[in-house]
Amino acid sequence: MKHPSRRLVIAVRADPVICGHSGEARNLAEVALTRGFDDVRLLTWPIDALEAAGLPLKPLDRLLPYSPGITVERPEPVGDYRVPDGRHLAGLTGRLVELLAEPVPTVCLSMYLVPHTAVVVDAVTAARAAGFDPDVYTIAKAVGSDVTNVIKSCLRDGSFGAAIALFTTFLANDEVTAVSEYTRDEIIASAEEVDAKCGTRFAEQCRSRVTVSYPPIDTSAYLDIDETTVDEALAARGLTRDGYVLFLSRVARAKGIYDLVTAYGQMRCRDDVKLVVAGTGPALEHVQAMASEDDQVIFLDDVDDTEKALLMRGCAAYVLPTKPEPEFVETFGIALTEKMLAGGGPIITTLTGGTGEAVGDTAVIVEPGDVLALAAAVDAAVLEMSAEERRDREAKARAYALAFDRGRVFDDLFSRMTPGSA
Repeated sequence: MKHPSRRLVIAVRADPVICGHSGEARNLAEVALTRGFDDVRLLTWPIDALEAAGLPLKPLDRLLPYSPGITVERPEPVGDYRVPDGRHLAGLTGRLVELLAEPVPTVCLSMYLVPHTAVVVDAVTAARAAGFDPDVYTIAKAVGSDVTNVIKSCLRDGSFGAAIALFTTFLANDEVTAVSEYTRDEIIASAEEVDAKCGTRFAEQCRSRVTVSYPPIDTSAYLDIDETTVDEALAARGLTRDGYVLFLSRVARAKGIYDLVTAYGQMRCRDDVKLVVAGTGPALEHVQAMASEDDQVIFLDDVDDTEKALLMRGCAAYVLPTKPEPEFVETFGIALTEKMLAGGGPIITTLTGGTGEAVGDTAVIVEPGDVLALAAAVDAAVLEMSAEERRDREAKARAYALAFDRGRVFDDLFSRMTPGSA
């Protein structure tokens, strides 16, 4: 049996989940094929498990295909119905053990500490205990909600045992990284809190070991967009170029969608531009009910990756008024950098979490939760910003966002591996 010469396994919530980090996995996988990996696996969840979890999903019939050499694996659960969550984890862990049993140098990258990093650590431990002696190098990437949701929930609830287990699993990897400087700082701060409570020494390890690896973006998908294609896509939706303000993200309170809909009702420009809310999420039905009598507000819940760039390109302004909530803080803002690459109208956002790292000094900034300031900022962008200023902002934003090109990010991340590892 012929084995591949080098393998990359990424444990992640992959497509069809609407999540920037599923896009990260896709982009790293595609680059890996050009960097000496001849077998790339995305180890993820069955579709029915994703649907049952209530996650926002892309249209299943319009998912972009992966290149040959990339395999998406969705292991079936192991065991019977009496162990509902553990059955899926057993399936993921068991499949990774099988891959590690093969004599193939392997890099395992996990995104989300819970549960994907645990899957990788458990599989490597099991493979070594079984005597397979895998040639494996592990990278754990904290993508944001690991800290803002999981670790902070532990700290709020006093569940320090769970926080200790999470940090131990994270630091058990050969390499540990975070999606932004903000996330790295949050990891260290959380570790300090656990140390103070439990006498552990996680913060010292995190300060010395945790690096930053920004989200990798397929910049080619957003550059040189055909203008005729943009107009055709907008016409199909009943839209015109610069005739709408765009919110394209997960529809959730923490993304500022309630503030935006409220602000739109107060905007002077509402007679000139529609508000397009593109995406799905837990707040969608409620927001639809809020705007049910406003025919200027349009909801699109079936936008695929190709149309996303076209909508960004054609909008009068892109607005993401994200704000910190107990369950979520924007730890980077991948959609912001995608919009910066696509061009079109200016970006209006907040300095929440890691968004400042995503946009630099290229966006119009408002205070989180300030509805009046948000309305004024959109009015100024749509009604008062000159064509020259719009062009200057567009060029500056694109130049900044090119730093997140997936090839550059991949090379930076994998250059940290010790020579000869996997």
